Amino acid sequence: MDFFTSMDISASALAAERTRMNLISSNLANVNSTRTAEGGPYRRKDAVFTATPVKEGNSFGAALSRANEARSVQVTQINEDQRPPRLQYEPGHPDADANGYVAYPNVNVVEEMADMITASRSYEANITATNAAKSMALKTLDLLR
Repeated sequence: MDFFTSMDISASALAAERTRMNLISSNLANVNSTRTAEGGPYRRKDAVFTATPVKEGNSFGAALSRANEARSVQVTQINEDQRPPRLQYEPGHPDADANGYVAYPNVNVVEEMADMITASRSYEANITATNAAKSMALKTLDLLR
């Protein structure tokens, strides 16, 4: 694994966490959306991460990477949460059914906040890994002077 491979792996993780953070933001923004283009209330969305092989050429570093089985991460799917919507009695709401219940999105704000903290910590960890790889490369260059 060369210097750029570790940077590529960290970059893939940063992109995946950014997608996750965008989905969390969408979930929080639509916590009270009772109408969507598909009909019905908004449904919570979640990213599925998959470990993928690192794309490299035929260099010696690439061979070492394959030996170490280094994997990058990729968002391969965005799932809609299939839990039923939250029903709340509001007979005056324009989207209330015949019994006076309104179907609100199945978004739990506490769960979204916990996911957001996890995504933020993972993002920070990948920034730290990138900085460590950059520092190691700079130290190596200093040794060669």
